[in-house]
Amino acid sequence: MLKLWKQMMEQLNKLKFIQIGLYALLGIFLFSIMYNNVKPEELDLRKFTISKQTVYSPITIEDKESTEKKREEAKESVEDVYTLKTEYAQNRIDLVEAIFNAVDDFKKQNKGITDEEIVDVKSQLKETMPKEASRGLSEEVFETLVKTDKEQLSAAKDTIITAIHQTMKNRVTVQDISDKRKDTANQLMYANVDDNVKDSMRAIAEFAVIPNVVYDPNKTRENRQEAVEKIDPVRIKQGQILVEEGQLITSDIYHQLQLVGLLDNKHLIPPFVGLGLLVVIMISAIVYYLKEFHQKTYQPLVLYVIVMIITITIIKLVSLFQEQEISDLGYLAPVATGGLLLRLLLNEKVAVISSIVVAICGSIIFNQEVTNVFNMPMALYFLISSIAGILFINHQQRRSQILQAGLFIAFMNIVAIFAIVFLKNGQIDNMEIGYYSLMAVSSGIISSVLTIGILPFFEAGFGILSSIKLIELSNPNHPLLRKILTETPGTYHHSVMVANLAEAACEVIGANGLLARVGSYYHDIGKTRRPHYFIENQMNIKNPHDRLPPEVSKNIIIAHAVDGADILRKHKFPREFVDIAREHHGTTLLKFFYYKAVEKSEKEIPECEYRYPGPKAQTKESAVIGIADSVEAAVRSMSNPTPEKIENLVSNIIKDRLQDGQLSECDLTLRELGTVSKALCETLNGIFHSRIEYPDMKKEKENEDDSSS
Repeated sequence: MLKLWKQMMEQLNKLKFIQIGLYALLGIFLFSIMYNNVKPEELDLRKFTISKQTVYSPITIEDKESTEKKREEAKESVEDVYTLKTEYAQNRIDLVEAIFNAVDDFKKQNKGITDEEIVDVKSQLKETMPKEASRGLSEEVFETLVKTDKEQLSAAKDTIITAIHQTMKNRVTVQDISDKRKDTANQLMYANVDDNVKDSMRAIAEFAVIPNVVYDPNKTRENRQEAVEKIDPVRIKQGQILVEEGQLITSDIYHQLQLVGLLDNKHLIPPFVGLGLLVVIMISAIVYYLKEFHQKTYQPLVLYVIVMIITITIIKLVSLFQEQEISDLGYLAPVATGGLLLRLLLNEKVAVISSIVVAICGSIIFNQEVTNVFNMPMALYFLISSIAGILFINHQQRRSQILQAGLFIAFMNIVAIFAIVFLKNGQIDNMEIGYYSLMAVSSGIISSVLTIGILPFFEAGFGILSSIKLIELSNPNHPLLRKILTETPGTYHHSVMVANLAEAACEVIGANGLLARVGSYYHDIGKTRRPHYFIENQMNIKNPHDRLPPEVSKNIIIAHAVDGADILRKHKFPREFVDIAREHHGTTLLKFFYYKAVEKSEKEIPECEYRYPGPKAQTKESAVIGIADSVEAAVRSMSNPTPEKIENLVSNIIKDRLQDGQLSECDLTLRELGTVSKALCETLNGIFHSRIEYPDMKKEKENEDDSSS
């Protein structure tokens, strides 16, 4: 990622003023055309008034106040936790036993005392009985117990203990203590004792039963925390209806409107900042993928900006019609036009990245029917439509096949639409099937028709050489090719051979192989003005140069490069063809005529007088054609070519061109030259394989000769 960022920054640093201006123009255009689609509405919303419109939330945000309120409610709904203390029952039973033990001890100590003499028993029992019992029970209870015989006391004690245990083994709370005491007392009704003893038993039982649950603050806190954690944050989701048209704006609704930022002007700023950043990202990606055009003329960049403006404008116009209650009209937009034009006029990479940019822009432009900023189904449809056209047109060679691309786009549009519909809800009727299919097909056909109509204007107006234009120029029935074939058949054959060599070499180094092939067909068209002065056309005639002085021959030979450029200009050929005709010899030396002149002249002759005027090759294609031109002529003159001879010859020609500085003005690297050399050798070996005698074949032939002799 860091490496990619550095490369993008390097490309930005290399940009010139006009290029920066063009990119800025495109960025401003994209921002302005999407401005209204991200611009928040100005709302007149006041508390306790009737809303004049339906308002949607522009963002997803947590309503912290509502969240906290719900959590407090959940916390308060959790009851206090009380823990059952089972040991309390045993403690109260022990207390009852202590009371009865104290009574037994008292009776043993006061044996023989009459009932009339038993007075102030409670005060006498204080020393042997728990203080709680002495405080909680009346004097009458103790007097009754002291006066009761041993058997009834034992029965009373056992009955009370059983009743207490039965009651306190369960939860006894402060709220239900009275009922529990009554229940315990009722269990004593059938005890086999006197009635007055029963009254004392009830008093002791009610006194002994106490609450046996204790408030547990830790468990209570834990339960309340669990309840709070189960409450999900209250969120206002993007696209959620906050208030409907005609609805009263309550305090809660007003709070939500305030929370999402619709009641102040601050909500107007973030969408514009976001849109600006998005445009910067898209322009940066475009700069990176257009880097190969930065060193050339501004025409490709101007063309690119115009194509993008046309494409986005068409999408915007269609969206305006959709606002007039024509649903899903976006599927009719001929969005693939931009991708087709850029693929034909520039290259596939630029077309693909531009299709992504167009899809993003289209998803924003068509966001009227969705609550989000991006209409993702529409973005997917636009991307599939554009990519389908780019892939289909990638290997097409005739203008008429653009219509076939339109049909393929139409088919893919239908597939994309139904994929989107089924993913959204899966329900579609026959009417919708026909409606969507009609729009999908129309979009594909309109895209191809627009491309065919616009393409010639770009080719002519910007001097852009499309692959389709190249294919048209390679037609053998083209007037100039017919002229070369009929007037200079040897040159025609030579040019075809050079075309094969140059195309193969250019393709392996990433140059334009098709341009190299078609350019090779025309590179020697200047020879048609004086065809018999070139050796490949001298069939059954003497070489006229044998009768001419070298300076005249030199002028005739050199003139073919200039004449070729003039002929191509006159027939309004693309600039690339004119450049190839002028540059394929560069400023190389006409060695044969130069040395011939040196031999005949007594004075020194400057080399510059016998060099082509140039210019030197400015492009990879022009340089490769020049090398292929020399290589083909040299190999053709070989009487017995072998792979070794061809390899040495190609290597020497490239080395000679390097040393002579003929490749100093094009961007061919040494590694690419090595690749070119290898490709030329492979192609030549394929062409001349029937004439080449390999080492093993030579030995076999010698053996055959020896045996025949």
